[in-house]
Amino acid sequence: MGSEQNAVDLGLTFPDQEAGYLNLCARSGNLLFTSGHTSDMKGKLGADLTVEQGYEAAKDCAIKILQSVHRETGSLDGLRVVKLLGCVNSTQDFIEHHLVINGASDLLHEIFGKDGDGYHARSALGFASLPTGPAVEVEAIFEISGPGSL
Repeated sequence: MGSEQNAVDLGLTFPDQEAGYLNLCARSGNLLFTSGHTSDMKGKLGADLTVEQGYEAAKDCAIKILQSVHRETGSLDGLRVVKLLGCVNSTQDFIEHHLVINGASDLLHEIFGKDGDGYHARSALGFASLPTGPAVEVEAIFEISGPGSL
């Protein structure tokens, strides 16, 4: 089963998106670079939000990233996840950033395979604030790797 079907089986949809102020997914050669995608959940980890809520917020970011990538490529098949950058809106003493960003990584592992195209490098960082106040912001780099793809 391919990555596209895995995503559909998990209930992901790929609605049409209008172009915005910035490109949500830019292609350079065989690489796709996404803009930072923010969670709908607002708040600060370590103050108003739990790690579990942050995990869901990171998963929400990953879903939005996949929708932007799908808009650019037309399919999730033939892609390899290369790198994630996870930004967590957190208090100064919060230290569980990695557990929050697991929400994005775990979803990508489910769709692309933990031991295959979903096995990626990652950074998880804490920030005193993020623009517009979301709990989490994630950006990603994908490689177009499938034969005859995209």
